[in-house]
Amino acid sequence: MEATHPVLDLTFWITAGSILCLLVLSGYFSGSETALTAASRGKLRAQAEKGSRGADTALKITEDNERLIGSVLLGNNLVNILAASLATALFTRLFGESGVALATLVMTLLVLIFAEVLPKTYAITNAEVAASRTAPIIVWVVKVFSPVVSAVRWLVRLILRGFGVQTDPDSHILAVRDEIAGALYLGQSEGVVEKEDRDRILGALDLGERAVEEIMLHRSRIEMIDAEADPEAILDQCLKSNHTRLPLYRDDPDNIVGVVHAKDLLRAMHSLVTSSEEGAAEALRAFDVQSIAREPYFVPETTTLDDQMRQFLRMRSHFALVVDEYGTLQGLITLEDILEEIVGEITDEFDPDAEHPIRKTEDNQFLIDGAMTIRDLNRATDWTLPDDAANTVAGLVIHEAQMIPAIDQAFIFHGFRFQVVARKDNRITKLKIRKL
Repeated sequence: MEATHPVLDLTFWITAGSILCLLVLSGYFSGSETALTAASRGKLRAQAEKGSRGADTALKITEDNERLIGSVLLGNNLVNILAASLATALFTRLFGESGVALATLVMTLLVLIFAEVLPKTYAITNAEVAASRTAPIIVWVVKVFSPVVSAVRWLVRLILRGFGVQTDPDSHILAVRDEIAGALYLGQSEGVVEKEDRDRILGALDLGERAVEEIMLHRSRIEMIDAEADPEAILDQCLKSNHTRLPLYRDDPDNIVGVVHAKDLLRAMHSLVTSSEEGAAEALRAFDVQSIAREPYFVPETTTLDDQMRQFLRMRSHFALVVDEYGTLQGLITLEDILEEIVGEITDEFDPDAEHPIRKTEDNQFLIDGAMTIRDLNRATDWTLPDDAANTVAGLVIHEAQMIPAIDQAFIFHGFRFQVVARKDNRITKLKIRKL
């Protein structure tokens, strides 16, 4: 009796069918990984609130991305390696030793097209739908492979520790803040997101990483009231001031004894004028401004803007004095200052008509106010000047120059040319900046 041809052998068809099934599984794993990592958690949550169990399951398993991806990769590698081994055995049986090279070529094409590119393309196109459909099955894959994945994670961290690399066991693969920032910058570069919208969202995200000392009004620019001054002079100063609240000091500007609110002062003046029998002038001269001053509120200069905003809202206060670790007055901060970090400059009818801090000159340079913060300059121009060593542009120039420059002196650093235009005492008030 003649031997059965290998093509007609039952083993051949079983092996070929197994390879086909393994390729389908490989495509499923690849598509599931892409769908679950690319799906928007916001859209999945919205679907879950409408009753989608698949979306709810997808949200739960994506909370630990490292375990999810580890399990899917483990399953994907298992089926790929098994499929390649079966293909090598099958082609070797058919074509002899040359079957090894042929199996490698055929399996590479099949895996690339049907197990990688095709399912991942579909998953990216329909991320939320694919994630909702595949999550109920993948959750069991994660449970089955969880012990192996945990052992692999422990082994990897042990090996990395041997090379001096410390890893955080609770860290996530993606940092949410960086993910949002990257999406905003990409959207803005493609014209989908407006620059102002990008700056507002990033400004809100940055509140927890910035301290009050970075945006406070420096003590040299604070308008104060002397408690020993004549009441007429105090009233005249408050009426001429553009500010509603003014710190009150006694003897030394560092000795803040209260905060005078314009409304409290005007109420007291009205009460004196209407109730005094001696005459308004005599009553005004006997007036003690500290009697209507409010208790000053001091905050450390290292307080984050996010914490300070919460304190303002909790205390129903908008005004705080900033002190350093020795209790020395450094500046003041208001709720409006924090809000301006999100929405930009806020002006009203009482704000002075000051010159814009950035102005482009005829020679294509930027004329900058020295007190402008580096962060505001970067936001306005899309530059990346570092703000770790100084908060203001003038401070950056002094830090880099290691001296207080003279007028018309120029410096080049960080890819920019800085020229001092104006200076008052030891303060740089105007600079010209040009990008090289």
